[in-house]
Amino acid sequence: MASLVRHVTIDCADPYALAGFWAQALDGTRGEDDHPEDPVAVVESAGASLLFIRVPDTKSVKNRAHLDLQPQDRGREEEVERLVALGATVLADHRLPDGKGWVTLADPEGNEFCVERSQAERAVTGDA
Repeated sequence: MASLVRHVTIDCADPYALAGFWAQALDGTRGEDDHPEDPVAVVESAGASLLFIRVPDTKSVKNRAHLDLQPQDRGREEEVERLVALGATVLADHRLPDGKGWVTLADPEGNEFCVERSQAERAVTGDA
């Protein structure tokens, strides 16, 4: 049998705080054993498990890998607004006039991620 991905790991300065942002963003839960002073924190969600690890250096370049989020119960525009209200920042807008495209955001520590259209929005334009 092949290996399975257990966590997507994200280096950060404050694992507990960043896990709090992502727990809200993904409607997940932060580990019940996680505390503010811990060097690691985990978020469990329906889509993925994220592991946040404290590192001494700050983010200095674009991520080599990032998360693409697809809203489940709201549209892309509503999801972008919700995530910005949680503390994300819009970095780039790749939305197209025909409704396709995505928005690139940064979490509170600057890690990039994208918000794509929901499945319902994709169905309107016939995209998978």
